[in-house]
Amino acid sequence: MMAAMMFFRHAGRLAIVAAVILGLSACAGSAPQPSQAPSSSSPSSSTPTPTPDDPVASMTLEQKVAQLFMVGTPVEGADETTLAAVGDDGVGGLFLHGRLSTGVDAAATLVSQFTNVASSPLPLWVATDQEGGQVQVLGGTGFDLIPAAVEQGAMDPDDLRASASEWGDQLAQAGITMNLAPVADIVPPGTAGSNPPIGSLDRQYGDDEAAVSAGAGAFAAGMRDAGIMPTLKHFPGLGYVTDNTDFSSGVVDSTVTADGPDLGVYRTLLDEGPAIVMMSTAIYANIDPDAPAAFSASVIGLLRDDLGFDGVVTTDDLSAASQVSAWTPAERATMAIDAGVDLVLVSSDPSVYPEMRDAVLERAQSDADFAQKVDDAVRRIAAAKGP
Repeated sequence: MMAAMMFFRHAGRLAIVAAVILGLSACAGSAPQPSQAPSSSSPSSSTPTPTPDDPVASMTLEQKVAQLFMVGTPVEGADETTLAAVGDDGVGGLFLHGRLSTGVDAAATLVSQFTNVASSPLPLWVATDQEGGQVQVLGGTGFDLIPAAVEQGAMDPDDLRASASEWGDQLAQAGITMNLAPVADIVPPGTAGSNPPIGSLDRQYGDDEAAVSAGAGAFAAGMRDAGIMPTLKHFPGLGYVTDNTDFSSGVVDSTVTADGPDLGVYRTLLDEGPAIVMMSTAIYANIDPDAPAAFSASVIGLLRDDLGFDGVVTTDDLSAASQVSAWTPAERATMAIDAGVDLVLVSSDPSVYPEMRDAVLERAQSDADFAQKVDDAVRRIAAAKGP
């Protein structure tokens, strides 16, 4: 799903924001210089800058692999591993996590520490969780206190879209380009209290397909109006589980089916405009009982083949979630890419990123089929980022 046109307007705005940030920040740095080309048996890091006609063709394997990661930093200060990932490796994305209450200027200054050193040959995605209610990372002067999705869902869709556009403008002023929202999960009537990850936190837009499609669709449209890439989550649905995948392992959904209303929400939303889709890490007994969705080619196949989605698929956090703790960080990253994921989210614990990166690179160097999956993923990322 191409997103290039949407970002032409946003790119100009970011250029202005960046200029202001550079004047405020004392954290300016320079991107590392490319090394001398190694032997033909290993990837070269001295490949020329990608051409506008094909931004991926001239990228090194190392650069391609780096694009497949979004690495987190706490909003309290820049994480050193993440700074190195952005500045030395040129990773594709940065994620801000935690709670910031000091406003837009403070958020912009933090973001500038990374954008000033970014070495990615493609635009750097800067993301956060700005859903509203109990899930709002950025606050303080310049950021509205966003209502929870339950309250948003009660608004007129046109009013919600207008409000979401204002919230998106606030993100853009801080240098954010992607919001890991809205939640597209259905939580059935009367079950919110027994659904820890979504219902208990009022993160759902409603209790049926139509209500969730309308609310999540209006929020996503408002983000796009502001030039912010929305993220629909958590495919194929996280509204029925009775444990939170962040804090529990062995979380299994026995309700979602390949032809049910949960996928119907995505069928509607994906026709409305560009978006990223985030994979759940729960196991779906009716689709693939053997692997978490983020590691399942069968579940991702529903998204690609049945729903026809050709955009970017990301994981939920694979760095610290209890649900995936049975696998090493290296296994988590390679299994996700092998299953068809494009972007690996390493948000809570960036220290595991180097192990993940090395594992994906090594696998791509030795496995031609896997290397092709890396190429395909980078091309989808490049198309979504636009020029």
